[in-house]
Amino acid sequence: MTHARLTVDPAFAIGPIRRQLFGGFVEHLGRHVYDGIYEPGHPSADAEGFRTDVIELVRELGVSTIRYPGGNFVSGFRWEDSVGPRQDRPRRLDLAWHSTETNEVGLHEFSSWLDKVGSDLMLAVNLGTRGTLEAIDLLEYANIPGGTTLSDQRIANGRIAPFDVRMWCLGNEMDGPWQLGHRSADDYGKLAAQTAKGMRQLDPDIQLVVCGSSSAHMPTFGEWERVVLTHTYNDVDLISCHAYYEERGGDLGSFLASAVDMDGFIETVVATADHVKAVKGSDKRIDISFDEWNVWYIDRFHGVDKIEGIDNWPVAPRLLEDVYSVADAVVFGSLMISLLKHADRVTSASLAQLVNVIAPIMTEPGGPAWRQTTFFPFSLTSRLARGEALRVKLASPEYTTAVYGEVPLVDAVATHDAASGDSALFLVNRSLTEAITVTADIAALGATGILETHTLTDDDVNAKNTLEDPEHVAPRENTSAAISDGILTITLPPVSWTAVALGTTAGM
Repeated sequence: MTHARLTVDPAFAIGPIRRQLFGGFVEHLGRHVYDGIYEPGHPSADAEGFRTDVIELVRELGVSTIRYPGGNFVSGFRWEDSVGPRQDRPRRLDLAWHSTETNEVGLHEFSSWLDKVGSDLMLAVNLGTRGTLEAIDLLEYANIPGGTTLSDQRIANGRIAPFDVRMWCLGNEMDGPWQLGHRSADDYGKLAAQTAKGMRQLDPDIQLVVCGSSSAHMPTFGEWERVVLTHTYNDVDLISCHAYYEERGGDLGSFLASAVDMDGFIETVVATADHVKAVKGSDKRIDISFDEWNVWYIDRFHGVDKIEGIDNWPVAPRLLEDVYSVADAVVFGSLMISLLKHADRVTSASLAQLVNVIAPIMTEPGGPAWRQTTFFPFSLTSRLARGEALRVKLASPEYTTAVYGEVPLVDAVATHDAASGDSALFLVNRSLTEAITVTADIAALGATGILETHTLTDDDVNAKNTLEDPEHVAPRENTSAAISDGILTITLPPVSWTAVALGTTAGM
């Protein structure tokens, strides 16, 4: 059996774990909103038409801030369409996903849904086909208490208290040629700076996220960040990163190492932001909002699902409904480890997306809702990761990948909450064939007991949860875990994700 060793010490603090790190993303795309979170005819639907079975699963998932309403959708979106009496709202063609948007669910309804699931709103403004004035108008509608035309319109539409949205995205993926209103970094940077200045004149305390690269593999990556931040550095708080991963060509080994790419992406953006800071002589720090990340089999979309035709504009079509395997969930868990390992600079993140569309939660119209394999690493990490993220000192055997070269077989991060004394360890075994015994020196944590263990694995790495078999895959207790004299020993099965929660005797 292969062995790995690591040391966990509160002195190796990376940074505080902010709840915004466990955010989500809801876009008007496919069956995410309609037949996903909203299905008035469903047996579980509440008085507003929202599926309560989905609400319960979103609560269990533990998402904090939820980004809305897009995504590519936002670059053609007129926010005014989504407010006012439903019978008066227009039906619009959504060019991003070649669908018809009914606007049955809009800003007011979605805010009500957020109250039900216990999450905060992160609102994106359209800087693709619209601009500064429309963004300021939406901010006035959402955040001003009353006494103006737009704030009074909100009140007349049934919302007396302001929505008080604190986080705002200045457009979406404006580096992408696929984006409606795609601009160069220079043109977008100027527009984003102008919009940010205007929005801050109205509400100085909002957090603003400027668009970074939609992938670390974009030809403009790096230079895009430098130019955009040169224009906006003094006016924004965060810059976005987006990244999706999929297994290509049957190369599972490289796929399991996807977090290596995410690590490099984050570190390059941090270096670029700090370069602009130095050039400007600023004492302000720009952090990262990793507000789209997931496993997404995008090649399937381009090959099978893409909707085309001038006379073909369906309402809520089945789009991007990836069914995730154990291997996908292990990669997903390792991406969460990567986010925690950069908690000092990644202060917000949004899993894209939540329901039906590349999602941890699936639904069937009129039928059940169930958890995909990726549900579990998110829900458990969101619940157990508290306090500060800790950098672990890791000695692991390596393996050779076609894409990333030599990569450690074990990936790991730890968290520690000084107030409660509780800690957690999150681990991935990337080996395709071998179990790995990990010996962890946890003496400095003061942990004397194991509170709970969870390992997600299966003899079949392609095992999935489906409508027909929704509970086929689930985490199980790892009975190999033991503590003796400040040393934790645990065995990680091949292709597995594991969480271990630790506590002191006094707190148990």
